[in-house]
Amino acid sequence: MIRARAEHTTRAAGTRRRHEDTMTAFQITIPAENKPGTLLRVTSVLSKEKINIRAITITSFGGSGFFHLVVDDPKLAHAALEKAGIANQLKEVIAVLIDDAPGSLDRLIQRLFEKNVNVENAYGFVLESRQKAVFVIDVQKIEEALRMLAAEGYKTLDADALNAVEPFHYMKY
Repeated sequence: MIRARAEHTTRAAGTRRRHEDTMTAFQITIPAENKPGTLLRVTSVLSKEKINIRAITITSFGGSGFFHLVVDDPKLAHAALEKAGIANQLKEVIAVLIDDAPGSLDRLIQRLFEKNVNVENAYGFVLESRQKAVFVIDVQKIEEALRMLAAEGYKTLDADALNAVEPFHYMKY
C-alpha cells in the first residue's frame, strides 16, 4: 500500500473551507481509453488501497473519455493511481445542495451564468426524493462561484459531508 491510514479522515485528504458557509471537496479525473479493462485497472488500484469510490461518472467520445470519481481519500487515490502509472488529476470541486424539484438546477445554473462562471464538468444525485439533491460542479472560477453561492444562500458540502452521503437515507440536512 502507498501508506497506512492509522486514522482516516477526509479532512486530512484536503477539504478546504473557503468562506464561512461554503466549502469545497475533491474529485479525481482520469483520461481513459474507451476499451475493456480500462476501468478495471482503476478500480483494482483503488480496491488494493482500500479506497472507497463514493461517486463516479464515465464519459466517452469515440475512442477516449474521462472517469470522474469522488473517493473517501482523494490524496491517497491520486498517489496510488500515479504510482500505478495511471494519469490523473486531483481537482477541487463544489458540491452544492439544491432542492429536488423542477427548476432548482436551472436556477443554480442561471446564477452561475450571471457571474460568467462556466461549468466544465458536473454530475448530480438525489439525496432524498423530492427533498434534496447534490450537484457537483467543476468550474475554473471557483472563488467567484463560491462567493455567489454564499451570497445566494446555497449550502455546499465539504469532503467529509460528501463522503458521508447516503442517498435516500441521508437525513442530516
